[in-house]
Amino acid sequence: MSHQPFCGTRDLPPASVLVSPQDISGGTPGALQPRGSRLEHPYIFPPALFKFPSLPQHVVLYPLVSKSLRNIAAGKDPLEGQRHCCSIAQMHEHYSLGYPDLDELQKNPQPLIFDIEVLKVEPPGSYQQDPWAMTDEEKLQAVPQIHKEGNELYRQGKVSEAAAKYYDAIACLKNLQMKEQPGSPDWIELDQKITPLLLNYCQCKLQCEEYYEVLDHCSSILNKYEDNVKAYFKRGKAHAAVWNVAEAQADFAKVLALDPSLRPVVSKELRSLEARLREKDAEDKIRFKGIFSQ
Repeated sequence: MSHQPFCGTRDLPPASVLVSPQDISGGTPGALQPRGSRLEHPYIFPPALFKFPSLPQHVVLYPLVSKSLRNIAAGKDPLEGQRHCCSIAQMHEHYSLGYPDLDELQKNPQPLIFDIEVLKVEPPGSYQQDPWAMTDEEKLQAVPQIHKEGNELYRQGKVSEAAAKYYDAIACLKNLQMKEQPGSPDWIELDQKITPLLLNYCQCKLQCEEYYEVLDHCSSILNKYEDNVKAYFKRGKAHAAVWNVAEAQADFAKVLALDPSLRPVVSKELRSLEARLREKDAEDKIRFKGIFSQ
């Protein structure tokens, strides 16, 4: 994407921007909708160029954006010279943006035309929005599909990718839950949808050996649902992995108390823990034998 003055006596140098997969709505001149539907037209083939005029009030912060993009192109930090404050404060704090053309545009805002080149056309229905770009209704509708995709990735052995899918589904529901009164029926309903996704996420993190994250998430589940067998089991495995022996044994005992049918599985985990403990003791004896014999 590049920009140029809509009117005026001189041109600004293009500011190249990769727009992917931001949504662009075509048909109405000047309609640029980052959260809208995909550009749909049966006769569009890459490369295609569209021009989007914009009014000054819609691009008042563009000089700051352009500065960051130019810094990136030059291999610099895009936030160079900035501090944590709002964009308007940034504009007033800096006498110059470091580019005369941007200083002039900031001082005298003018209409711009943005040239957007279509690089790729995707079939209808193939594009998936990121959770942050979805409406509340879209988030709720997307969760089952994202969950299904995570399960399929997990079955294929793509554990990290599956964890990312579960995380996206959780993020959708958490965003909706934040808008509800804690403890209300709607809040509880969303929480009950989050819990199985969070347990799937924990299973992925167990395989990725990120045990402390598993401990945190499973404990948060058990603080609300004291009879969740899967949370006890996964937390027990995480405790065992980080040598919290007493805690692991307590969690596995709780699993048996809640579901005695899991005894074979729990016994296997306890035998594995005991074997690791024997190996560790043997290694410690060898290590400390050399120290005390000196």
